[in-house]
Amino acid sequence: MKLRLPLLFWFFVLAISCNPRREVATDPAYVKEVDEWHAHRVESLKGPNGWLNIAGLFWLRDGMNSFGKGKDNTLVFPEAISFDKAGYFSLENGWVRQTLLPGVTLTLNGSPVSGTQVVFHPDSTRQPVMEFGSLRWFIIRRDTKYGVRLRDLNHPDLQHFSGIDRYPVDARWKVTARWEETPGRTIPITNVLGQTTPQPAPGVLVFTLEDKEFRLDALDEGGDELFIIFSDATNTRETYGAGRYLYVPKPRDGVVTVDFNRAENPPCAFTEFATCPLPPAQNVMDIPVYAGEKEYKHH
Repeated sequence: MKLRLPLLFWFFVLAISCNPRREVATDPAYVKEVDEWHAHRVESLKGPNGWLNIAGLFWLRDGMNSFGKGKDNTLVFPEAISFDKAGYFSLENGWVRQTLLPGVTLTLNGSPVSGTQVVFHPDSTRQPVMEFGSLRWFIIRRDTKYGVRLRDLNHPDLQHFSGIDRYPVDARWKVTARWEETPGRTIPITNVLGQTTPQPAPGVLVFTLEDKEFRLDALDEGGDELFIIFSDATNTRETYGAGRYLYVPKPRDGVVTVDFNRAENPPCAFTEFATCPLPPAQNVMDIPVYAGEKEYKHH
């Protein structure tokens, strides 16, 4: 027995050292910080502007597009709108007008309206929000396509939502990246509709994980953070098949903190009515990143 104990001990040590998913000691304060971030993200998903209440996305054709709950409409809204035919949207030269039929009143940005309103024009910076009962809708543009995105604040997914599975918070997946600035550069980004458009990519994040160097293009959406679309070897098995998203602070003194514990599912994981951008080829990581959100399971 005295001879066998050391052998068992070394076998146990070897098994642990070969396990790629082992955790390292992680500061409880850091775990709490990430948990609080994730709790805020969950509340945002459940909120009035979150992705769990999306009830439809209707692409407009040139000319008139009728809408209401009646099945003969171009855009068939949920029963909550109560009108068989509420009116129509007209699309012409990048302008969208909403015309309500006599007797139909909605609110637009909180004020009652009837008749005809311009709800999108080429110079729009913020789209007006229409509302009736639990329904809200507004116009989105994707390249040459214009659509009506519909929310239902009583959407069943809100009632059935029970959270998002995550990997344990592990400090191993928080790294410091070198920032290689590429001013004025754009890269092509393709979305799930198959549309490819140039996006501002002001720099590259260079870092080491699992003894390998990675270079990820970062996008600038105009806020205080950089946006990274990436995929890794956990996709299609444990995490969302089309990759995940990550927001990181903008560089200070040439470095950026990249925390994969904050990797999140794209909107398309929660609704079929999103138009998610996909990871560019250079942002495909050939290792499994056991951090952040796992694939969301619809109930």
